[in-house]
Amino acid sequence: MDEEPSGPAGGEPCPPVPGAVSAVLIDDHPVVRAGIRGWCAAAAEPIRVLAEGADVAVALAGPGREADVVVLDLYLTGETPAYTEVNRLVAQDRKVIVYTMRDSQEAALTCLDLGAFTYLTKSEGERHLVAAIHAAAAGRPYTPPGLAGAFGSDRSPGRPTLTPREIEVLLEWFQCESKAMVAESLGLSVSTVNTYLDRVRIRYANAGRPANTKANLVARAVQDGLISLDEL
Repeated sequence: MDEEPSGPAGGEPCPPVPGAVSAVLIDDHPVVRAGIRGWCAAAAEPIRVLAEGADVAVALAGPGREADVVVLDLYLTGETPAYTEVNRLVAQDRKVIVYTMRDSQEAALTCLDLGAFTYLTKSEGERHLVAAIHAAAAGRPYTPPGLAGAFGSDRSPGRPTLTPREIEVLLEWFQCESKAMVAESLGLSVSTVNTYLDRVRIRYANAGRPANTKANLVARAVQDGLISLDEL
């Protein structure tokens, strides 16, 4: 029998807490969801779990559609990775953290190419998952150790050729809190900064590796050797 999507512990959704980060959990193992739910509740900055279940539908309807972050197991049905589900969620501008048992460079890079926020293995545990949820909700890049290894060994084709100025603007943006600060630092207008960043996004999109968010651009830059993790 299919498991019905539900709020935490099969009950009502968590009550609203002003300013609190919220998440929806998608995993076909109830014990895994229970563990994540416990980590979220015990975090220094608690995370509200609005809904959970074994199917992506739990994130698309009811309280789950309001969650800031989607935590998604990549293998919900046997050996078939849930790339279609990742793509479906990303298409709706959801921030997706892929959380899986599989330590796979190919799977990690595929998920990022589809637009996932980050990719964590379950062996990386509580600290990294909680930190990734908070980072995703805030729009900050987050690269766990396993993903850093995948970046470092990636030799896939399709890397766009960026101009020196585009790279300069891109890297400056990674170090700044706003585009206005980039503009001031480089002696440009904010409009010009936006133009350079739009060009970079277009180049990645044309190469078949879209980067629609700042976190995705950071991932691409690390993946392509434009910046190291130590510089972030």
